[in-house]
Amino acid sequence: MYAEERQQAIAQLAHANGRVVVSDLAQRFGVTTETVRRDLDTLATLGILSRVHGGAVPVDKVRLVEVGLPDREIARTAEKERIALAALSLLPRPGGTILIDAGTTTARLAEALPPGALTTVVTNSVPIASGLAVRQVADIQLLGGRVRGLTQATVGAPTVEALRDLRVDVAFMGTNGFSPDHGFSTPDPSEAAVKRAMVASARTIVVLADSSKAGTDYLVSFARPDDVDVLVTDAGIGETYQLAFTEKGITVVLA
Repeated sequence: MYAEERQQAIAQLAHANGRVVVSDLAQRFGVTTETVRRDLDTLATLGILSRVHGGAVPVDKVRLVEVGLPDREIARTAEKERIALAALSLLPRPGGTILIDAGTTTARLAEALPPGALTTVVTNSVPIASGLAVRQVADIQLLGGRVRGLTQATVGAPTVEALRDLRVDVAFMGTNGFSPDHGFSTPDPSEAAVKRAMVASARTIVVLADSSKAGTDYLVSFARPDDVDVLVTDAGIGETYQLAFTEKGITVVLA
């Protein structure tokens, strides 16, 4: 287990139980108490936990705990399907190139792509790349880097560097949360760095996100509202948020 994955797990335990104890965590994860204390210090520095004698308690200022793929796959499936189908209308001209971000809603878009409509699809998602390659939808490019187990996405310096050399017609992005002030955000800095590079690599930025994510801020903002061209969501977003994002210059598509 990587340190960041252990820290995510510690944060989840703290939020579920109200506190965590150093000795219990060391036994649970099979590491030394010194390692656990360093993890807790890191989480405290990030503002996720507050250190107390013998352990830590959660700080609930923003959402910082990330849900894994299996749990996200079964959440709001009908909305995600509609969003993905609506996003098909935003594909570039025949023979164009797109980038698909890792995520469960973006994965549904990938599943719906018609063969032959695109020349190249770039992605940092191992499951998306595998599924598209089997279907022979287009030339599939999987971005290199470390595979993050929680999201099955490639992250790190090699991923960011590869994106700096690319230019695609449309980037279809996922997000953990979005709000008019904080923009589009995610709890993990390494994922955020890749997402920022994706935003910089595309002529048009389309975010696919169901309405349950509206008004939710996570630790790291990877795109300001004025970085995004289109938000595809569902009618549950409500008029207030829809108007707020429209005023920021984003075209809001309701699926």
